[in-house]
Amino acid sequence: MTSFRPIDPRVDIGHVHLKVSDLERSLAFYCGVLGFELTTRYGPDAAFISAGGYHHHIGLNTWESRGGSRPPPGTTGLYHVAIRYPDRRSLADALLRLQEAGIPLLGAADHGVSEALYLEDPDGNGLELYCDRPRDQWPRAADGSLVMYTRPLDLNSLLAELER
Repeated sequence: MTSFRPIDPRVDIGHVHLKVSDLERSLAFYCGVLGFELTTRYGPDAAFISAGGYHHHIGLNTWESRGGSRPPPGTTGLYHVAIRYPDRRSLADALLRLQEAGIPLLGAADHGVSEALYLEDPDGNGLELYCDRPRDQWPRAADGSLVMYTRPLDLNSLLAELER
């Protein structure tokens, strides 16, 4: 039996790098719709984008994928990239941006610990846009273990955050 040791708790995910088929289309989505900022561009082949001036949270490239097709169903690969928003109001703003751009949601869920919107980027890469609830509000079982679930997210309640 293999013994697993926990990773250092300070470790985090620094960035994700996606292969895309059309860099301009991807920039229009990630920067134009979601609001990320372009930090670096390598001609027509690659770009790096971020929130808040970080060097990059997402890399986009066409080095091996220009004009390529989406991965077929039933194959392995990335399920989704999760982009964490700092609070419910900023997640509501993301929902409004998606609605204004006509980008359909694949789902919206209340997970107890977080609230999430699910969609695909123009190349079919799965995205989860979410915000965590404060840790002291996370649901727990009687033994103290974390309880997560998937319930429908009230999108009207989320959008009401923008009216406050």
